[in-house]
Amino acid sequence: MVVAVHSRSSREAGEALAEELGGAYFQADLGVDVEAAELVPRVMREYGRLDVLVNNAGISWPVPHAELDALTADDWRRLLDVNLIAPWLLCTAALPALRESGGSIVNVTSHAGVRPKGSSIAYAASKAALNHVTKLLAAALGPEVRVNAVAPGLVDTAMTADWTAAQELWKTSSPMRRAAQPADVADLISALVHNTYVTGEVVLLDGGLNLR
Repeated sequence: MVVAVHSRSSREAGEALAEELGGAYFQADLGVDVEAAELVPRVMREYGRLDVLVNNAGISWPVPHAELDALTADDWRRLLDVNLIAPWLLCTAALPALRESGGSIVNVTSHAGVRPKGSSIAYAASKAALNHVTKLLAAALGPEVRVNAVAPGLVDTAMTADWTAAQELWKTSSPMRRAAQPADVADLISALVHNTYVTGEVVLLDGGLNLR
């Protein structure tokens, strides 16, 4: 399988990853409609085929978790543009190729989109909406294209390294006593891609924190 790697920034890291995977790197700001809509056609021009679309882009800045008066209209628009509108544009652009290949879509959403706590209201709402879009698309596109979502809780990355309160929560309150690793997310995405019967599912990946 050849992988197309995308990011908005971190071009050098993206190019290095694409080279490691034997694929190509594509840079685009998915918060800009034109760039989001053009990404799939760019990939198709490079490869001529598409089997899987993984919508993993997402932002949570610049809204502090608890300060409701900091939620400006521009903050909402930017979050929705990247977290909801961009995945929709990518899904619709990819549909002809995915129908032809019998492919699938996996949207990466969030634990915050399943349980209404633990993040900013705008972020959680955008991810909850993407969870619902996942189910609606699965109902509309079956059996030609399967659509599922992975909803991670805290994932141990450079971005979350200083989220001490969240790290402590997962270490003390989740049955697994740790945050997820990126490989945990990748493994679940791979499982959903390879299982040819699962569709319309939003799979929590939170180490069992939801049980608390």
